Order: sequence, then structure tokens, then C-alpha cells
Amino acid sequence: MLQLDGNSLTPEQIARVIGGSERVELAPEVWTRAAASRNVVDAIVAQEQPVYGITTGFGKFSDTFIPSGEVEELQLHLIRSHACGVGEPLAEPVARTMLLLRANALAKGFSGVTPELLQLLVDMLNAGVTPVIPSQGSLGASGDLAPLSHLALFLIGEGEASYKGRVLPGLRALRRAGLKPVTLRAKEGLALINGTQAMTAIGVQAYLEASRLAQLADGVAALTFEALRGVAAAFRPETHAVRPYPEQRLVAAGLLELLAGSRLVTAPGELRIQDAYSLRCIPQVHGAVRQVLGYVREKLLIEMNAATDNPLVFADSGSILSGGNFHGEPIAFAMDFLGIAAAELAGISERRIERLVNPQLNDLPPFLSPRPGLESGMMIPQYVAASLVSENKTLAHPASVDSIPSSGNQEDHVSMGTTAARHAAAIVGNACKVLAIEAICAAQAAEYRGTELLAPRTHRLYTAIRSLVPPLDRDRSLSGDIGRLAEAFRKGPSGLFMEEV
Repeated sequence: MLQLDGNSLTPEQIARVIGGSERVELAPEVWTRAAASRNVVDAIVAQEQPVYGITTGFGKFSDTFIPSGEVEELQLHLIRSHACGVGEPLAEPVARTMLLLRANALAKGFSGVTPELLQLLVDMLNAGVTPVIPSQGSLGASGDLAPLSHLALFLIGEGEASYKGRVLPGLRALRRAGLKPVTLRAKEGLALINGTQAMTAIGVQAYLEASRLAQLADGVAALTFEALRGVAAAFRPETHAVRPYPEQRLVAAGLLELLAGSRLVTAPGELRIQDAYSLRCIPQVHGAVRQVLGYVREKLLIEMNAATDNPLVFADSGSILSGGNFHGEPIAFAMDFLGIAAAELAGISERRIERLVNPQLNDLPPFLSPRPGLESGMMIPQYVAASLVSENKTLAHPASVDSIPSSGNQEDHVSMGTTAARHAAAIVGNACKVLAIEAICAAQAAEYRGTELLAPRTHRLYTAIRSLVPPLDRDRSLSGDIGRLAEAFRKGPSGLFMEEV
């Protein structure tokens, strides 16, 4: 059972909850903090003090006073008016991650929500009922207003939700899960939607996939390295000790372990003095990707355990302070960086694919074809990889450098962090496909070399690939093979790949 306390959530815990292997409850101290901050809000309403978002309007309407008799109606209008997202729904794991992150943020006790609202968020997670949330429409400052409004819309029994494989009207989904909607009290609507949980949820899922893919990429690259009879001296520790990036050294050492016992790798001068960069520089490039992943993880850990709504309630002093913690710039930068790193992981993979299939660059059958000329073999999968890599280059353009003013120029600088996160996730998905193509080509090339000559660990990887993708003994459509292997890569630790390699 995972206890949410608002301070210690990790990506790995999220993966377990979203994967269905762990339930959630609120830590005991959460209730005390929630009650204390709620008391401050109730006192503001009773005294009809003008405080943003509690007894005033929102955005440009922040100077419009709302009397105490209308504060609940204010929250209802807020949710309904802001729930105008468009586009395809976010994937269910992302939407569930939003629920978990929002519950964790509110559990910190700086948002002034009622215990009943907190409990409903947790109950929804445990019951497996998930709001349908459109993917487009957030500026990433004032928080993820549109996506989070669709989450909040479901809490009041409106909108739509997925339950047991079916999309249902919100109220019906809640009832089937044995739950009841809430009536939003003062500030609660704003507390639900004024935060960075959409961009952070997308970012967490993209980070988890990218982390798994980075590990898999080392194994796939090692298999390609053997198929091309690479010069393994490039990975010796002496070279990497004098440029002591820890991640570079880790990748180089891992490659030597993967290649231990191989009868295909060569010594300098045996076939060539040194390899092309896409082989020789695997530790430098893959290591740099891991550096980025470390940076992204650091920022996500902070954001996942932060209070990002506005205003914030400080029960100890009785203060309610307006600020800008909803601004998604830190996550926008991190997601742009993640997208760039994943694009490079795919980019160097595509260059290794080219070396596997181009007869001018190796001594293998042209395009790894069973009957070159009559059959095209792996010619067009390289085209597909090149197309995906090119697409990634456009997606990797930083979203965080853009800003468009909103709310009558009150909100005059925004992060576009959710766009950055969506682009990063798309790049990671494309990278999975490119690595899958490399793995298929490497397995085919290994068969021409003789799989009995592979290192024991890369042979296990080869066997795992072949369990999903049969050899190419004659031309066939490879779309299903690429998709199946990419999905296996994307889903991560299965023992089939990561734990064996």
C-alpha cells in the first residue's frame, strides 16, 4: 500500500500504482494538515475578505468580489467554463497519473481542500475509474487549466470516464464504481485545476519509457556492434576514465559486459583500425542521454511533490498568498531536454541501421535480403527509421521558448510545458520504433554471422527478439513486427529484455 504524504512520491511508485500492483491511501498526518488549511479558507469566506480565487473571480476578474453566498457557484462555473480541452484523450496511464499527482499535491496541506475531496481522488484511483481528458489546450501557466478541469468535471459527476474498459458519462461511471460526486466548496475548484499535473504526468510516463529505452538501447547497440564486427577496444575503461562522465563510463563498462565472450568483436587492425562514430561513440552518446535522464528525474521528483496551485494556504500563520508556482517553466525545460535526448538516441540508432543494411558499409548481404535484388529485405525499414528520426527533429524544437499572452494580458508569459511534454512523449514513442527496427536488423545480421558466435548476453537478447519477430526468410510486411517489438520495448521491464541483457 502506497501512503501519499505530499513529499516523497517517486516515478517508480507511480509506475506500480498505475500498473495496478499497488493501492493508495493517504498518510495519517494528511488529515490534520488538510483540516487546518481548510479552516483558514472557511474563515475567509465567513468574514467575506477579498482573497483571490476564494471570494474573487479568476485571471482578469481577480478584482471582482464574490459574496459568500455565491462562492460554491463560482467554483462550479470555473470548472465548467475551463473544461474546453480538445484533441485525442490522454492515454489512460497518463490520466491516472494526473489523479495520483493531484492527490499528492493536495495532500501537502497548502490548498485548502476538504478531506472528502482528497478521499474521492484516492478512491477513484483504487477503483480504477479514470476521467477522459483531452490532450490539447494547456498553456502550461496558470497551470494545466483545461486538462485538469476535465479531471475536476468528473469529480462533480459530469464529463466522461473510463471504467472497466468502457467510456461512460461521469455520474454513471462514479456510481458503477460505488462512488459519489462531490459538491465543490470555496477554493476547491481552483485547487484542482491550478497546477502542473498534466505536464508532469505526461512527463513522468515519458521519462519512465525513455529510461527503459536507454537501457535497451545499450543491448541493441551491442548486438549491432557484433553483427558489424566492431572494435571493442573503444570501450576500454582507460579511455573513459580520462573523460570521467559517470554515465559515459557506465555505458562503456556495460557494453564490455554485454560483449564478454563474443567471437565476433575484433581488435584494432584485425579488420579495421577504428569504427565509425555510430559504433565507436556509443558510450559518449548513450551516456549523454543518461545525463539528461538524471536531470529530468531530478526536476520531476521536485514537481511531483510540490504545491503548485494559487493561492496557497499557510495554516501556521493563517496567511493565504498569491504566487506563481503554477508556472510550468521548470518542467517545460526538462521536457524539451528529454525530447532532444530521446531524438538523439533514435538518431544514432538510425545510423547503425544504415551500417547494417548498406552494402557499401559492410560485408553482409545487401539490405540483409534473403535474395538481393529479387527481394528488398531491410531496405525500407531503414526508410521508416529515417522518417521517424526526421519527424523527431521537428518535434524536438523547444516548446518552452514560445509564449502567448492570455486572460486580457494578465497572464502574459506562459511555459507551454504541456506541449513540451506531449512532444517529448511522441519522440520517445518514435525512438522505441527506431530501436525496434535496429533490433530486427541486428538479429537478421547476426544470423548471417552465426548466432553461436554471439556473446552469451547478446545471444539472450537475440533470442528474446526472435520470440516476437521471426527471421526474414522472404520478403513480408514488417509493420506488425516493428509495432510488436516497439510495444514490448515501450512497456519495459519484462525480463524478456531488460533484466536479461
